[in-house]
Amino acid sequence: MGLFVESVDVWAAPISDRPGALAEALKALSDAGADLQCIISRRAPDQPGKGVVFVTPLQGDGEIAAAGQVGFSASHTVHSVRVMGRDRPGIAASIALKIAQGGINMRGFSSVVLGTQFIAYIALDSREDAERVIRALTQG
Repeated sequence: MGLFVESVDVWAAPISDRPGALAEALKALSDAGADLQCIISRRAPDQPGKGVVFVTPLQGDGEIAAAGQVGFSASHTVHSVRVMGRDRPGIAASIALKIAQGGINMRGFSSVVLGTQFIAYIALDSREDAERVIRALTQG
């Protein structure tokens, strides 16, 4: 399939469900020099007035310290695999099928196409599942 596949650390922070909350969290990371490749933010459906933001990557002591000051911590419950490659019709279906054939249940799947390239983030419940996904997508 010609894929670049790697495990990535996910950082999460609670945010208020109000205008500007996400901007404040991201500005703190930006001010520390973070060059984020993926940001996913949403309301917490079971907690009115609350939201959550997930980011990757955070690198270096300065970025991690700034992240901690605004409530980010490395997620120990969400494990993620980043998959990148040349876009083609059906690539997401092919990836999902290989994962299913490996008997791995995904927690989440996010994908986007930029020009001729695609990038996907696959959320999993354990580091072991992440390793299994990497094997499933890189072998054969």
